[in-house]
Amino acid sequence: MAHHNEPGAHIFHRARKDHWPLISYGRGCYLYDTEGRAYLDACAGVHVVGIGHGVEEIAEAMADQARKVTFAYGQFISQPQIDLARKIADMSPEGMGRVFFVSGGSEATEAAMKIARKYHVETGNPSKYQVVSCWQSWHGNTIGALSMSGRSAWRKDYTPYLLDFPHISQHSTDELERVIRQIGAEYISAFIVEPIQGTSAAGLAPPDDYFSTVRDICDHYGILLIVDEVVTGYGRTGVDFGIDHWGIVPDLMATGKGLSSGYTPIAATIARDEIYEAIYETAPAFVHGHTYGGNPLSCATALAVQEYVESHRLVKRCAEMGEVMLERLRPLAELSIVRTVRGRGLLCGVEFAADKERGTPFEPSLGVTGRVVREAFDRGVLVMPGAPGPLDGVNGDHVAISPPYTVSESEVDRIATVLREAVETVERTL
Repeated sequence: MAHHNEPGAHIFHRARKDHWPLISYGRGCYLYDTEGRAYLDACAGVHVVGIGHGVEEIAEAMADQARKVTFAYGQFISQPQIDLARKIADMSPEGMGRVFFVSGGSEATEAAMKIARKYHVETGNPSKYQVVSCWQSWHGNTIGALSMSGRSAWRKDYTPYLLDFPHISQHSTDELERVIRQIGAEYISAFIVEPIQGTSAAGLAPPDDYFSTVRDICDHYGILLIVDEVVTGYGRTGVDFGIDHWGIVPDLMATGKGLSSGYTPIAATIARDEIYEAIYETAPAFVHGHTYGGNPLSCATALAVQEYVESHRLVKRCAEMGEVMLERLRPLAELSIVRTVRGRGLLCGVEFAADKERGTPFEPSLGVTGRVVREAFDRGVLVMPGAPGPLDGVNGDHVAISPPYTVSESEVDRIATVLREAVETVERTL
């Protein structure tokens, strides 16, 4: 029974813990709790905080907008919304010029699912509705987004609510084509995929020819390609959007996290101009939206963040520091339980195995990931536990390392040193 005088007694927590440290403030790559303890935020929260914590210019921009207007719905657009949409369109792949604002990544993937459906309805293919996705993928927690996700452990409790969407193996173009043929292209609306894995197998990239093949398959069968850039968008992998590594233009992109660097909840679904035009050629409206979508306060905040990223050339810096980070993390592969070290830009992953030659996973009951994360936490470094089951959806342990783009070389050194100590400590207990 919770004691109602303990801190957080009225919070519906995501997990039960005996003690939650209380955050006080953040500066740069560090978070400070109310007891004055500093934590190096080596996962940018949840791959979110690109520009670092406590940036004064952003607070100023928020306050300026708050004094003008924070909310106006339906009847108006605002200058911050106009400017942010233009900024995002300028960064996006060629021809992706329409931006639909929402408040979080799950809303962004779900909006993409609905835009794809609406496009097919308006272009004379109303039987197209199913979305193909990959096992071990992650596209969000709302029911539509979870239906498109392939993380078994997080789907399990909610199976009765999930849409019956097909799932295929990670990075298998053969399977994609086979599933389309077996189900019938006339029922398939879209294929959703992460350019580089975020939380389910951090830093895992596909083979070089993967996206060009996927683009060809989707075009051939009249299926829209949705790229989930919620983790990878706005510079995290060292380019504006993860898909830019392959020079492919998707039909839709779901984005979130790095858009506002955690300074406000905002996300966006970006569409090719042709999709927008096709919908509005015949439809009077796209019947979808959320209360806070495109609100002036969130748009002004995200705009200030993106201008900060640009003026400080942080995407380039992210690419450079990503090289340094990988170089410092690679020696971890010498350790007996480390199976792989991988990454693109500042989205890195370290995977563990009981037998690294064979890739045999640890028993999930051993909680290896959690132990490594706790050991690092006790040493004042925050790394992110990867979702369970990167190997087969059930087994597999890994951590994600994705600090703010502003991380310094000495901070990268500390992250690598502490992670090594954490892994070695856990190794000794196994």
